[in-house]
Amino acid sequence: MPLALAIHLATAILALLIGPVAIWARRAVPVRPHLHRLTGRVWVALMVTTALSTLFMRTFDRPNVAGYSFLHLLVPVVMGTLAYSFHRLRRRDIVNHRRSMQWVYVFACVVAGLFTLLPNRMIGHWLWHDVLGSL
Repeated sequence: MPLALAIHLATAILALLIGPVAIWARRAVPVRPHLHRLTGRVWVALMVTTALSTLFMRTFDRPNVAGYSFLHLLVPVVMGTLAYSFHRLRRRDIVNHRRSMQWVYVFACVVAGLFTLLPNRMIGHWLWHDVLGSL
């Protein structure tokens, strides 16, 4: 497995798991702001690493531009949304901070993660054909 893919996979899975903890810590009773901040910072670092590692993964067997597919468009979207979210946080606009962070989690972690499970994608092929196909 190429290093960029290993980094991408590890950070994406961790971000998928840590995201709900950050959300829960803010909505729990009692509210746990320190846990929310800690898990939120870790989650953002994981998301940035996941997004940047994508730039080192290119494919030439699907429609692309210089090896970058339409999924690579998520990199500037994720980075821009994270920047916007922190801008909203600095302005104490918690409602829009929450919305943008939840948006990134749902679309960049959950939806993009589901796309990787398609049978014609590398991880999807591995899961459906190699792992489950051998059962």
